[in-house]
Amino acid sequence: MMLKYLLEKEFKQLLRNKFIPRMIIMFPILQLLIFPWAANFEINNINLSVVDHDHSSYSRRLIQKIVSSGYFQLTDVSPGYDRALQSVEKNKADVVVEIPRNFEKELEREGHVKLLIAANTVNGTKGGLSTGYLANIINGFASDLRQESGQASRASVVPAIDIVPYYRFNPNLNYKVFMVPALMVLVLTMLCGFLPALNIVGEKEAGTMEQINVTPVSKFTFILAKLLPFWIIGTIVITLSFGIAWLVYGLIPAGHLSTIYLFVLIYVLAISGFGLVISNYSDTIQQAMFVMYFFVMVLIMLSGLFTPINSMPAWAQDITLANPLRYLMQVMRLVYLKGSGIADMLPQLGALIGFAVLFNGWAVLSYKKKS
Repeated sequence: MMLKYLLEKEFKQLLRNKFIPRMIIMFPILQLLIFPWAANFEINNINLSVVDHDHSSYSRRLIQKIVSSGYFQLTDVSPGYDRALQSVEKNKADVVVEIPRNFEKELEREGHVKLLIAANTVNGTKGGLSTGYLANIINGFASDLRQESGQASRASVVPAIDIVPYYRFNPNLNYKVFMVPALMVLVLTMLCGFLPALNIVGEKEAGTMEQINVTPVSKFTFILAKLLPFWIIGTIVITLSFGIAWLVYGLIPAGHLSTIYLFVLIYVLAISGFGLVISNYSDTIQQAMFVMYFFVMVLIMLSGLFTPINSMPAWAQDITLANPLRYLMQVMRLVYLKGSGIADMLPQLGALIGFAVLFNGWAVLSYKKKS
């Protein structure tokens, strides 16, 4: 009975604040509508500088093929390599392609020729991807020339190996398919982590905590009443996120939604308990916000959201083992892309249950009830 009245109080406090209900609805909508388009590892609009020493029909066709790919925009045509490098230094070009003299003649006579690609790698990701794009385009151009000259048919008697890539689970390499499920975890973390972190300390500042402390409410019942509303909020947020992923991106999980709900409910308990621990130790809302922001930023960077965990140094990989975000992001991507079931994700399930028990037990013990 006491729990019922405490829950009624919590929901009244949430609804009394006009900002929080709006944020619960608008935050996942804006996050999932905007972020997947902005946080994208596909590089477009790469500024290209061309040094064409040949001025032949082949060199013009190659330049046209590069520009028409959609990845590059021709911003500079230089008479020499040194002039092209000046364009790079002035940030007018990201990559330089130098076409040598006798480009067309050597292709027709010898069948191969060397090109120079010089990329600005101050941004290593952009430089590496632009070089890869150019290499694929140039290889495609060479293949077109062989087919036109009839060499493809004559070379059929020569042993060759054709590499046909097949990308499982994300055949079109659509970055949004990989990113949207992980962003759902980020939305849950921000809402179900930050709001509990501000909850108890908010009551401390409002003076209502003193009234609760003189009641016979146990510490366990008090923490449970704080957790259950965010359990419901987490369910609403993830359901809304499923709808946005389906309507906007056409994403439907390959696995069962019930599997995701199970892991989400456990994760919400864990991250909300973590927020309550911070709230117990904080004296002001500002202090709770700064502490929570510090931890959330570290957890996000070490969650595998942007950088694969296997690509991190060994010491960083060890730290991620204590990161609950890591496990739910793995679950979301495995269920959405591979259709994995609970039996395939028992380590993640065990880890999230462990975090939920640890943080909520810590929240109960760290809550100082003074009668």
